[in-house]
Parts: sequence; C-alpha cells; structure tokens
Amino acid sequence: MAKKILIKNATIINEEKKFISDLLIVDTKIFEIKPNIKIKDDFEIIDATGKVLIPGLIDDQVHFREPGLTHKATIKSESKAAIAGGITSFIEMPNTIPQTTTVKELKRKFKIAEASSYANYSFMFGATNSNLEEIKKIDKNEVAALKIFLGSSTGNMLVDDQDILRDIFLNTDLIIVVHSEDEQIINENLEKYKSKYGSNIPFELHSKIRSEEACLKSTKKIIKLAKETNARLHVFHLSTKSESLLFDNSMPLKDKKITSEVCVHHLWFSDNDYKNKQSLIKWNPSIKTSEDRNGIWDALLNDKIDVIATDHAPHTIKEKSKSYLECPSGGPLVQHALVSMIEHHFNNKISLEKIVTKMCHNPAILFQIKNRGFIRKGYFADLVLVDLNKPWIVDKQNILYKCNWSPFEGQKFNSQVTHTFVNGNLAYNKGDFSNELHGEKILFER
Repeated sequence: MAKKILIKNATIINEEKKFISDLLIVDTKIFEIKPNIKIKDDFEIIDATGKVLIPGLIDDQVHFREPGLTHKATIKSESKAAIAGGITSFIEMPNTIPQTTTVKELKRKFKIAEASSYANYSFMFGATNSNLEEIKKIDKNEVAALKIFLGSSTGNMLVDDQDILRDIFLNTDLIIVVHSEDEQIINENLEKYKSKYGSNIPFELHSKIRSEEACLKSTKKIIKLAKETNARLHVFHLSTKSESLLFDNSMPLKDKKITSEVCVHHLWFSDNDYKNKQSLIKWNPSIKTSEDRNGIWDALLNDKIDVIATDHAPHTIKEKSKSYLECPSGGPLVQHALVSMIEHHFNNKISLEKIVTKMCHNPAILFQIKNRGFIRKGYFADLVLVDLNKPWIVDKQNILYKCNWSPFEGQKFNSQVTHTFVNGNLAYNKGDFSNELHGEKILFER
C-alpha cells in the first residue's frame, strides 16, 4: 500500500512565491499542493504551522573524501550531516584517492554512494593533463559535470597544459566546472612570503598568497577560452568583486553558456576573521576583503552569480592545527549552510525566496537535474521544514561531521531545520535519523 504523508499548514517558499498550503506526499513524489487537503485514515500527518517548507537544497560542490581519505569523512557521515542541514542532493568532487579520473573509479563511487548515502548523489569526473580519452568515454547523462582544477588544491589535479585544456574544451559535451586560480602568481607570492617568514607564514597572509590577481587572471583566461570554443562553463567559488563583474545577468539561467557560483564562507567571513579563526577559514580560493565580500553579495543579488554552494571540504583538526605550509585548505559546511544563509535573511541581506532560488532551483536548472529542486506536483518529495524561531548554538555536541569541528563553533543561529524528506521519506526528524538510507542516484535531462 502506498505510503502517504500530509504536511499541514506549511508556509511554502517556491519559485519566488510564499504561500500557506498543505502538501501531500505519496510514496516518493509530491502528489498534491493545495490548502485544506482532506485528511484520510491512512495519512501520516505532520503539522507545519508556523514553519517554512522549501525544496531540498542541491549542493553542487562537496568533498566527502571517499575513497581513500576516510579518516577525514565518508559519504555516509557527511551525507548524514547534509540532510540535517537541509541538503537532500549533493554533487561530489573527484580529488579522492584514487582520483575520479577513469570510468572505472566513477563506477566505484556510485556503488559506494548507493550503499551508504543518506542524500541523493552524483559525481563530477576529474580532468587531468593525460586523461582526455577517458573524458571522451563519459555519458553526459551519467555524471553532473567535468571538473578542472586550474589552481592546485587538495589532491594535486592541476591541469596546466594549455593545449590539453583547449582540447578538453573542444571534446566534451559536459558542463565544464573550474576551480579558477593562476598557479604561477600563487607560487610567486608563496616564495615571497617564505623568504620572509620561512615555514611560519601567518594565516592572515593566505589572501595575499592566493590573491585577487591570481583569481582574476585565471577567470578572465578561462572565460575567453570558453567563448572561443563555445563550451559550457561554470566557475566555482568566486571570491573577488572583480571576478563577479565578468559575468552576465541579461538572460535567464537556462540560456547562459557561462555561469558562476559563490560559497557560503565567502559570503560570511572576510580577511578580518583570520586573526581569530586562523587555519579554520583557510580555503582555496582564499577568503578576501570585506569589499570583495560586498561585491560578491551585489553580484549574487543581481543574478550575475547563479548558485550558492558549500565547497564542504573537511580535514581533521590535527591536520588543521599544522603550520601554514602544512595545513590543508578547506572546512566542513553542509550542516550549517542553510541556517547561515537564513541568518543573512534575518539581517535583511537576502530574501528567503532568493535563498531558495540560488540553493534549490538554480542548481537543478544549471545541471539539468530531473524532477528535483522545486516543489511541484510529480517531482521527487525532497523537502525541508525550517523553524525560523528556534535559536541554537553550534558546539561539539551537535556537530555531525566526522571531523567534529566547524568554523561556526560558538555561533548562534536563529533558525533550525526540523524535518528533511528524501524521496518522500522522513529521513531527519528533530535530531533523529531514519534507520534506512533513502538517497538515490541523481538523473539528468540533457
């Protein structure tokens, strides 16, 4: 017999609208959305009076560290943290061990996720200087995108041969996603500060080493290449005001050939926070000035930036406690991404409707994800209930990441995710998790 869940009196936020309604889930799908749905005996009822109901978030940029780096995180541990934070679908990066740069390793990851993921999943295929033939084998409906590191980061997957880069752009139908920083500029800056400080470079100089100039030069160059080759380009984690001005807002997202995104940490922190947070906010690209942060906000709100993601990239606290040169970049974010954005809403920075557009709708549009990212009849019931008046403080006892730390420790958030549905199943309920895993492989319509 079909499983039926009726969510009553929710304040639904979807497709730039806010309205109070009931919503009926039947099995895995949204069956009906209207006020005063008649209650039947076989319905499970959830009273959502006073709560906000939004589509499950789609995070298109996470590092869940499996296989090969499971001392930091696993698909199971981080997808569990994700659904507690309202993220019901994720797209994971290729810089694991082994790297996801062959079809064989891609299939291996799908098997791991099928057996262990709380959330829906897909993966990006990694480009290198030597795997063009593997790239040509990929089914564009099988994976989310092709990931290229133009600046070195965790995993050393730098693509620095310009002829090969052009060949890749000319020989794939996949969305090409880039980490955009200029390696030569970074290395020159690094040598400058090593000569001055040796191995004891202050973390405050991270934004000077991985500088605005490094980001801007690389992003200009890759946009030029995309235009020359007519490739579909998506630029990850913008961190500078100057880069954000390179993007277009004159057309709907579905018609754009070149798109961009920002991550929650670049919207929250600035270089003023290095003094207190030190290594905990060492990311690549680096967190830069408050002026850059303001410029990114402007571009996000005027739709030059299309998506908000996390770049969730956990490391152990032991690893993050090392000196600047030895300390890896990245930090965990999936559990706290949504509530951090809602905090900006409370501060009159962004509407709830815009948050939903950038974190739910636009990733689905950009990657052409089938039947997810919206509250629509017939779509998968990936849904999140949020209490906008439930303050809490982030601490070790409520952090779900395997690494058990957060750059938000000690931060008070005024909203809380109370329920998360994955494919029609109540996967997370006020701190409790379903005993079953409900994540499914994300499908694409291309």
